[in-house]
Amino acid sequence: MHNFDHTFRLGLYEKAIPSTLAWEEKILSAKELGFDFIEISIDESDEKLQRLDWSDAEIYQLRHLCEKHSFPLQSMCLSAHRRFPFGSRDPAIRETAALIMQKAINLSYKLGIRCIQLAGYDVYYEPQSEETHQHFIQGMKAATKMAERAGVMLGVEIMDTPYLNSLSKFEVLKKMIPSPYFMAYPDVGNITGWNYDTCTELQLSADHIVQIHLKDTLKVSGNSQGQFRDLVIGEGEVDFAAIFKTLAKMGYSGPLVLEMWAKDAQWTNNLKIAKARLVTMGQQAGLSLA
Repeated sequence: MHNFDHTFRLGLYEKAIPSTLAWEEKILSAKELGFDFIEISIDESDEKLQRLDWSDAEIYQLRHLCEKHSFPLQSMCLSAHRRFPFGSRDPAIRETAALIMQKAINLSYKLGIRCIQLAGYDVYYEPQSEETHQHFIQGMKAATKMAERAGVMLGVEIMDTPYLNSLSKFEVLKKMIPSPYFMAYPDVGNITGWNYDTCTELQLSADHIVQIHLKDTLKVSGNSQGQFRDLVIGEGEVDFAAIFKTLAKMGYSGPLVLEMWAKDAQWTNNLKIAKARLVTMGQQAGLSLA
């Protein structure tokens, strides 16, 4: 049984671990590094999309590994919709988006995953318009109905593109989809990178946040496009100390996920450094992360 005391549950994004490792090695690595769960990635690559078609035998094999090591897959980062977006002008692509959603919810249900992070893009590789925006909203409504039936939470990611890069924008969207299964999954790195006041934004959506990505970024400015990935926590401009103080003040106790990418042989060391920095900043702010 998990001990759900006052320490925060800190998960690890699957891509922070090399993709060459087998599942059992990923689980053991994350566990040894002191994390509480892994967030599985279903991105737009054919290799990751194939996971949506796993047989029950394959699904339960992974679930049994999680049980064996008492290490759950708490959440899923479903970024496959970047390639097959709900907002597409092409009805065949919208149909694929819905099918991906259905399969992801089914997979989550069987793996015991409680929250699916959805990409907050109406479209990514095609031009945006009022039409793509309306298609996206219809897609979100349909996805929410599927999630309600399974009792799996949807958390929309606050993104690295202007379409949905703040919790203020999420709150406007939320008014159209008031379901308790349609919530926000902010990435503090993305909000900071777009120069929003991250602490005010978090307080604005206090009632709608189900999970949070902890990622460091460099801000967008007149002469910089910013940097939204591949930084070790502490290398960027995200004010984690202020964010943790705000979360403590809000009484937030949902899971947190460390989002980094394993790019080289230093990945284990980078994660140790990042986690140690977060734990220290958390303790100073009155949040217990270890």
